[in-house]
Amino acid sequence: MASAASEHWRDEKIDGVIYDMSPAPGYQHGIINGNIYTIIKQGLKNSICLVTMENLDFKYHPDVNDDYLCPDIMVICDRNHLKGGSYSGLPRFIAETLSPSTAKKDRTEKMDIYETAGVEEYWIVSPQGRSVEIYYLENGKYILKESYMLQDDQEEEHYNADTEICLRAFPHIKMRLDEIFEGMD
Repeated sequence: MASAASEHWRDEKIDGVIYDMSPAPGYQHGIINGNIYTIIKQGLKNSICLVTMENLDFKYHPDVNDDYLCPDIMVICDRNHLKGGSYSGLPRFIAETLSPSTAKKDRTEKMDIYETAGVEEYWIVSPQGRSVEIYYLENGKYILKESYMLQDDQEEEHYNADTEICLRAFPHIKMRLDEIFEGMD
């Protein structure tokens, strides 16, 4: 029988409360994160910036306490704030891929934290809806700028699989909707 420690996937600490992120989300979550990560990583080649996937804690107010989140995808450009398994600087981009157990927190608490921290671009990606919501920070508040729901049937009127999305801070990094959700079938 496996010990409780070996079954633990990851956790987050918000306002001093530790949230266990177990069990791990479904395989579709990992496929989407892998697709986005791969495209961004290729686009950041030969750059000082770095993209991480589900493996770096974001200490969002390190001078106040030791709270942290573990974003699904995060782009950082100030490596001076990297220490061990955490980052205490300001990410340029964060994406969260929804799972049934974290959807509400991703849309409320975590979104508020990223907004307050000053993260300029935040994506919420839904495997179930095959959708992407893109929020930009404007005057200290997130504004929903783009919202896409993949329609990959070319016979349908609203076919949009070839629609390109780019990162605001890195406009050369482009990905199509069908690339984000590739391998979901």
